[in-house]
Amino acid sequence: MKVISLKKIPQSKIIPQAVSVLQTGGLLIYPTETVYGIGADATNPEAVKKLSEYKSRPFGKPYSVAVADQKMAEKYAELNTTAKKLYRQFLPGPLTVISKGKHFTAAGVESETGSLGIRMSSYPLVKQIVKSLGRPITATSANEAYKKKPYQISDILNNISDKKKKLIDLIVDAGRLPKREPSTVIDTTMDDPVALRIGKIKLTKENKILSRSEENTQNFGKEMWQKYEQFAGKRAIVFALEGQLGAGKTQFVKGLARAMGIDTAVTSPTFNLMNHYSLLSTPYSLLHIDVWRIETEKELEDLGFKKIISDKSVIAIEWADKVVNVIRRQNDEAVIIWIKIKYGKSDNERIISWGVK
Repeated sequence: MKVISLKKIPQSKIIPQAVSVLQTGGLLIYPTETVYGIGADATNPEAVKKLSEYKSRPFGKPYSVAVADQKMAEKYAELNTTAKKLYRQFLPGPLTVISKGKHFTAAGVESETGSLGIRMSSYPLVKQIVKSLGRPITATSANEAYKKKPYQISDILNNISDKKKKLIDLIVDAGRLPKREPSTVIDTTMDDPVALRIGKIKLTKENKILSRSEENTQNFGKEMWQKYEQFAGKRAIVFALEGQLGAGKTQFVKGLARAMGIDTAVTSPTFNLMNHYSLLSTPYSLLHIDVWRIETEKELEDLGFKKIISDKSVIAIEWADKVVNVIRRQNDEAVIIWIKIKYGKSDNERIISWGVK
């Protein structure tokens, strides 16, 4: 593993080294306008396998790719009118546009349905590396799944094993990156474009995404934790979950818990009302509360809700619409995020909206 500093070495000397690593099937960690990414030649099967080993990623979970320009994007994906409009409006920039792939990337890059997520970074170094290589590189974050967002190289190296460090061929270190939202992800393969993740770029005023699997909903839980983790230990954080039976409220909590570093299996506390998950490395806990069976808001207060808030706990409440007044009375002491999960058009689709009220 070689580390080179973008602050000490001219970009013109870094680009040939980065391209050489990619051409020989190596892994490159590089800065972007959001977080540090890890790149492999997206057309090289062995390089993609190596990347999947680094990410501990099961085969079939796709990777987005970075291209130099729209012309390169059109070699690897079918851009419809909606996609082309997004390219004109927002790219280069923190946006991933999912289109129907043309199957020219290595196996495992496109999704199982043949779609391909494409990024066009506004970070000059990334654009020049891809342009010099002449083909796409993977554009996935350099952290291990559910680990800290990589805004600096130590965020990566302090959270992976020595075995995974050996898989990295070259690191381009640009120092600490500004803490920005991840890229927005828009799927244009359907009749209407849908947001799968909302970052800095918003197409509508409302925070709303489409989840197509339990894993998507769990990933949303992870992203919400990463968004509000900055308040942990300073104020209570309440995730107030609304949604019908089976909509995915518990799946959200599973993703939240995993992102917090909780290894214990998360189950719905429907019958005992509250499950408590401690974290040895932090002074705060995760409280998972299900108020479906309670008849009055006072029953939540009797559970010691006010003390839970004063202890600066992280709290996930299912069926929160039943105890709206009790939750809202904590506005001065807690960060409260209201999350609504609704059924979509098909059995596996969920529409998730959220906001701080």
